[in-house]
Amino acid sequence: MSEILKNVDSRTNLVGQNRLELLMFRLNGRQAFAINVFKVREVLTLPKMTLMPHRSPSVIGVVYLRGRSLPVIDLSKAIGMRPLEFNDESTIIVTEYNSTVQAFLVGSVDRIINLNWEQIQPPPSGAGRHHYLTAITQLDDRIIEIVDVEKVLSEIAPLSMELPESVLQDEVISRAAGKAVLMIDDSHTAHAQAGNIFRKLGLKVHQAMDGREGLDKLVAMADASDTPLSEQLLLVVTDAEMPRMDGYRLTTEIRNHPKLKDLFVVLHTSLSGAFNQAMVEKVGCDRFLSKFKPEELAELVKERIQAIETTGPVP
Repeated sequence: MSEILKNVDSRTNLVGQNRLELLMFRLNGRQAFAINVFKVREVLTLPKMTLMPHRSPSVIGVVYLRGRSLPVIDLSKAIGMRPLEFNDESTIIVTEYNSTVQAFLVGSVDRIINLNWEQIQPPPSGAGRHHYLTAITQLDDRIIEIVDVEKVLSEIAPLSMELPESVLQDEVISRAAGKAVLMIDDSHTAHAQAGNIFRKLGLKVHQAMDGREGLDKLVAMADASDTPLSEQLLLVVTDAEMPRMDGYRLTTEIRNHPKLKDLFVVLHTSLSGAFNQAMVEKVGCDRFLSKFKPEELAELVKERIQAIETTGPVP
């Protein structure tokens, strides 16, 4: 299956087109699940695994692959379903999120599909495994459930989102109080964690759950005031993968809008790898930041305050 995963150059061709590729797979039963191909390194048969009985209940062991040890996560169990049975014919999906690499045990892998983000919708409300979905889509009369891997990983290995006291007491940071950011992300985990950091820095946080909602909010804010929006918002922080409109298309729309084009746009995503900078440059983002790194967020806020005080709102 690994040969169907495309290289960096071909993947970046999708950037700005509001399209994505999903790797479809199954866990237990017939329900189809998916994750974004951008985050998949390879798909292969489970190598020899060392069992790890005293780790997180969802981590069933460790494999040694291409010079590094990787945790193997039973994805079915991690999202609240029945654990998978496994043997030396089982399949793993090796992924990279936030510069960490891990393997997900799945029941079987189906294929890669190419979709428009407008075909991706928020998950239904309710309990159960829907708590672990970031979106859903439909293909050939089947519902495909897109897993919120960020939430899965945050529960297995919680990240520290605390800021050192020295950062909070920084004299430049203190001047952030009262300024505003718009945070656009379909993950409640991201809103809770990064949003909390911005609030600790004294910023007012506006929120949107996808690129279309974010764009609508920006246009409404710009139309409602005679003050340039770049003077109202310190940052626009957007995820890459979102239903209806992704972060790349959102940035393109911002750059093409006369009232929005001067906004400072940060791509804040768990995507990692060589294609990130190419994506940022292609659509005109001002900065790329990996998710869930509080000190980097604080440093960016500090840089923006200094830039505005030196040159005005447009850097």
